[in-house]
Amino acid sequence: MRIADKWRDYRLIDTSGGDRLEKWGDVTLIRPDPQVIWQNPSPSPEWDNVHAKYNRSSTGGGSWDYRKKLPESWNIRYGELTFLVKPTGFKHTGLFPEQAVNWDLCRELITGAGREINVLNLFAYTGGATLACAAAGAKVCHLDAVKNMVEWGKENARLSGLADKPIRWITDDAMKFLGREIKRGNRYDGIILDPPSYGRGTNGELWKLEDCIYELMERCTAVLSDKPLFVLLNSYTTGLSPSVMAYLLKMTVGQKYKAEISAEEIGLPVERTGLPIPCGNTATALFEQR
Repeated sequence: MRIADKWRDYRLIDTSGGDRLEKWGDVTLIRPDPQVIWQNPSPSPEWDNVHAKYNRSSTGGGSWDYRKKLPESWNIRYGELTFLVKPTGFKHTGLFPEQAVNWDLCRELITGAGREINVLNLFAYTGGATLACAAAGAKVCHLDAVKNMVEWGKENARLSGLADKPIRWITDDAMKFLGREIKRGNRYDGIILDPPSYGRGTNGELWKLEDCIYELMERCTAVLSDKPLFVLLNSYTTGLSPSVMAYLLKMTVGQKYKAEISAEEIGLPVERTGLPIPCGNTATALFEQR
C-alpha cells in the first residue's frame, strides 16, 4: 500500500464504528467510512470535540450535524498547493487526501521527463492532480461533467498561484469528449482517470464503472501520444481489485505500448493506532521512454 503521509494540514486522527475522525486545518470532522468495520477499544478523546459530524440517512444521502461554529469554507495546503475545502451535502469536503501520493508521482514523472508533457485529467473533480501537474510544468486539460466542480478547480488554481498556467477547463462527458478528441487528432502524454462508481453525464446519462471502464480505456489508448509518459487509473469500486485494474491496463494501453504496469492500494495513516487504512486502488502504466 502506498501511504499519503506527507500532509501537514490534514490528519486522520482515528477510525472506529464506521467513522473517520479527521482534522482539516483547524476544523475537526467525523465522516462515515464503510470500510471501518472495527471498534477502537482505546478511542481518541477528540471524538467528543468536533465541529461537525455527517450522519447518513436510512433513505439515502445524509446531513451534517454542526456542533461548533465553523466557516462556510477554508483553505488547507499540501506543499505549495492550496485547496478550498468545505462540507458538502454528500459527506465530501472537495478533496481526497489519499490522492496526494498520486500527485507526487505525477510531479516526479513530469519533472523528470525533460520535455513538455501534455496531460489529460478526466473526472478531475476539484483539480488536485491538475494543479500538481501544472506546477510541475505540464500543459493540462481538466475535464469534469459537473460545472461547479470545474469552477472549484479554477478557484484552487487561483489560490495556488497557478491561474496563469496552461490549463484548459472543460465541463463535458468524458466518453463523448474522448470520442471527439480521437476525431480531432489531439493526443496526450499522460492521462489521469478518477472515475466514480456511479454517476450521471452532462445530459443525465447513467454511468456505471464496471459497464463503461473497458471502452473508456480503449478511447484513452487512442488519444495517447506516440511517446506517452504515464496512465494513472483510480478506483473506489470494491469489485475492481488492484489485480483486475492491472489486467485492464495490460489489455488496453499495454497492447499498444511497452509499459511497466502495476496496481496497489493507496491509503492514509491513522494517528491513534499507527495503522494505515486503505482508501482505494490505483493502477499505473509507465511507458518506455525511447
